[in-house]
Amino acid sequence: MDILSDILHVAGLRRRLLDLHALTPETALRFPCDRSFGLHAVTRGRAFVHAPDLDEPLALQAGDLVLMARGCAHQLSLDRTTPTHSTTMAIAPFAGAGLADGTPSSRAGADDNPPTQAYAQVISAAYQFWHDPLHPFLRSLPPWFVVRGHSLPPLSALPLTIGLLDRELGDEGLGASSATLGLLDALFAFALREIAQRQNPGAPGLHHAIADRPIRQVLTLMHGNLGHSWTLEELGQQAGLSRSALAERFRNALGDTPLNHLRTLRMQKAMQLLANTRQSLEQIAQAVGYQDAFSFSKVFKRTTGQSPRQFREQDAADRQSPYRAKEAS
Repeated sequence: MDILSDILHVAGLRRRLLDLHALTPETALRFPCDRSFGLHAVTRGRAFVHAPDLDEPLALQAGDLVLMARGCAHQLSLDRTTPTHSTTMAIAPFAGAGLADGTPSSRAGADDNPPTQAYAQVISAAYQFWHDPLHPFLRSLPPWFVVRGHSLPPLSALPLTIGLLDRELGDEGLGASSATLGLLDALFAFALREIAQRQNPGAPGLHHAIADRPIRQVLTLMHGNLGHSWTLEELGQQAGLSRSALAERFRNALGDTPLNHLRTLRMQKAMQLLANTRQSLEQIAQAVGYQDAFSFSKVFKRTTGQSPRQFREQDAADRQSPYRAKEAS
């Protein structure tokens, strides 16, 4: 099982391409990200990211990528100085390839006849996780993560994907929309993989857990069958560890106990089922390993602050929000 893909699916990932932007000295873009991760990939020129929690702006050059964690509102501009006026891009839909009015009108034009006015070309996307609480892996991601294009091998996944995105958005070929959305998903996954691989080797985290074969096996069992009444003894037997060895090894890998982590996964799955299906509380309780709706509801409310029925009603109301991505995951 691909554990990261399962985490993203159960957490309710929605992706939205905000657009291919051509920044000029007169333009700046604002990205409120209350419930979204943001991603910018610079394909030409140089741009700056401004945010209240940054000591100084992040300077990005062609080939660089920055991933902002959920809630990191920010602005994007050509100038190191914080913009005083900007255009909000929080819910701007992607209407097709190309650039905004008043900027270079095509990829070929930008390449063959560069304008005298400085500009940068940036691919921007939002990755929305609407429900709280977040999965521990997503919650642990750094607020800002920058990948410098020059630090990566030319044929590694990130620069290749950015290059393909740039081409698809500029050429407007057959199937460009489908290709672009698929490439965006790949770009986000590669960025998350890069973060996980750069985690402190001694610190708990997903990459540490995946590298530990018995702990990876336990996680695979949990993700693969949340409805099973797992016990610490059974999980330990499956991984070839005693109860105490599993508990210690799991805590070292993920900073949590196995059964606490299992409960977190179950509540994540329950939120997905409440939001996306019409299953009864009894059906959902059984799907996530509880014998009855009462015991499930008690744990769910303690975790989310709402009863399952309140959560489902709130989710139905939230679907009318213009800030919530409507596309399928």
